[in-house]
Amino acid sequence: MEPSTLALFVVAGLASLFMAWVIGAGSSGATPFAPAVGANAVSTMRAAFVVGVFGFAGAVVQGANVSEAVGSGLVGGVSLPATGVILVLFVGAGLMAVGIVTGYPIATAFTVTGSVVGVGLALGGTPVWGKYQQIAAVWVATPFVGGGIAYAIASVLPRTDVPERYSVALLAGLVGAVLANVEFAYLGPGSTPDSVAGVATRALPVDGLLAAVLVSVAVAGTVAAVVSWDVGRDLRGGLRRVLLTMGSLVAFSAGGSQVGLAVGPLLPILDDVGGVASLTAVLVGGGFGMLVGSWTGAPRMIKSLAQDYSSLGPRRSIAALVPSFLVAQVAVLLGVPVSFNEIVVSAIIGAGAAVGGGDAVSARKVGLTVGAWAGSFVLAFVLGYGVAALAL
Repeated sequence: MEPSTLALFVVAGLASLFMAWVIGAGSSGATPFAPAVGANAVSTMRAAFVVGVFGFAGAVVQGANVSEAVGSGLVGGVSLPATGVILVLFVGAGLMAVGIVTGYPIATAFTVTGSVVGVGLALGGTPVWGKYQQIAAVWVATPFVGGGIAYAIASVLPRTDVPERYSVALLAGLVGAVLANVEFAYLGPGSTPDSVAGVATRALPVDGLLAAVLVSVAVAGTVAAVVSWDVGRDLRGGLRRVLLTMGSLVAFSAGGSQVGLAVGPLLPILDDVGGVASLTAVLVGGGFGMLVGSWTGAPRMIKSLAQDYSSLGPRRSIAALVPSFLVAQVAVLLGVPVSFNEIVVSAIIGAGAAVGGGDAVSARKVGLTVGAWAGSFVLAFVLGYGVAALAL
């Protein structure tokens, strides 16, 4: 391996770490616990610490799908050189840094996707229209699906005729059933990805589908029973514990989704460095960068999201986090780069509107945020395409 190739890989790796730090300080570090902080269930600094730990875990065991999609699934017929990777990462991270400084949540998925596509097309790649349609469908549907589910949940939880020990327990059981079917690295044969339900399916002497259903129902029932008992004996404390658990699961999902935006562009050049770094090592590095970003830079964005979008209590916060977890896991399964700002902000808006109507949400803040999302994608594409066409 030529020294110049290794040097470029080191520079690209540092750019990837910078991007991971920006993601941890911004979208993945701020959004998962913003509803919990808004509900006064946890302090800002403790939220930043917890989200960093769970984000790191999610990056390592769930980060491969989105990383591979970003690395090789957005542009056909071309593999980004190290210089192209560096350009992609600095464009995306630069725009994210602007969002952190100004306090507005720039969507990482939009900036990185725009810059990857822009650079790839400028270097002679071909559009992957099928993947673009899938990404666009998820991006457009997220505010309506996530916000709609949050609105529906938040409309039910405060009702006096629906006791929390049953309604919250039902939601927790649903989350438990989904979690039992989420794939994690190293659980399958030969360290391949698999789910808890999949592991149980191989061990049970019954049909595979039936075994998966039985395991899912068992997990859901157990989780629901525990939550029902906890909330029934201590309503305030039980709701707080459910809220913190949901925040941790959303942080875990954020790590699995967002790490791909930081390390995915590196994957095309791994072969050029002769096995110096494996996918697992790259995911660990990206997860570490996000962890440091969450600990050092996330508190400002957590405060911004918790205070500016809606005044949330524990019930509406749970209503915001349940669909956030579900939407994030669907995106990870599909290998779609998705914005956690979009996921959680939409859910916060839906949950806030259910009780407070339009007065519960800052219309100006929402409008500026949506404009920042759209503008960041266009600007990242234009910058990536323009600089790559002129300089690479």
